[in-house]
Amino acid sequence: MPSKAEATRERLLAATKKLVMSKGFAGTTIDDVLKETGVTKGAFFYHFKSKADLADQLMRWYAENDMKMFRTFLAEAEAAHDDPLEQLLQFLKDFEDYLCDPASPPRGCMYALYTYEDDHFENSVKEFVAETLRTWTAMYIRKFQEVIDRYPPARDVTAKRLAEMFVAVIEGGLILERAHGNRGMAARQSEQFRNYLELLFPTAPQREAA
Repeated sequence: MPSKAEATRERLLAATKKLVMSKGFAGTTIDDVLKETGVTKGAFFYHFKSKADLADQLMRWYAENDMKMFRTFLAEAEAAHDDPLEQLLQFLKDFEDYLCDPASPPRGCMYALYTYEDDHFENSVKEFVAETLRTWTAMYIRKFQEVIDRYPPARDVTAKRLAEMFVAVIEGGLILERAHGNRGMAARQSEQFRNYLELLFPTAPQREAA
C-alpha cells in the first residue's frame, strides 16, 4: 500500500493531468490543482517546488505509466504468439481496446501537449519528452524488424519508417479525436494501420478476422 504522502502526490499528479488535458498547461494554475484535489498549499509545496517542478514530475509520471502499459501489452503479445507479426497485431489490438475503454478514455496525448506548449517548459523537460518518444519508437522498430526479417514486405519499407508512421498515426488520431469530439478515431486509425500491415506482408500465414 502506498504511504499517505505517496497517495497525495499521486492524487495531485492525476488531477493535474486531467486539468492540463482540458485547459492546457499554461491555463492550469496551482490554485486549480488545489481546488480539484482539496489539498492544502503546504501539502502541494511539500511535493512540488514550483509549477515548473510540477510540469517536470507530471511528464515523468505520465511517461512511466505509459511505457509500463506498452511493455505489458508487448510482453503479453509475445507470450501468446511465436510469430512476430501476430505479436505485433495483438499488441496493436490491445492498444486499440485501451483507447476505446469507456472507463478511462484518453483526452489527448501529453507528449503532444508539451510539444505545443514548449515555451513553458525547461529544456530538460523538452529533452525528456523527445527521449520518451524515441524510446517508444525504438520499441516498435525492434518488432517491425523482426517481422521484416521473417516476411519480405510487398513494398520497399524499413522498420524505422513503419515505427515512425505508427507513432504519427496514433498522435494524429488523438488530435483529430479531440478536435472533433469523436472518441474512437485514434483506435480506428490504428485498425487501418493493422490492415495496411496485413497487405504489406502478404506472405505471412493467413489470419482469422478479429
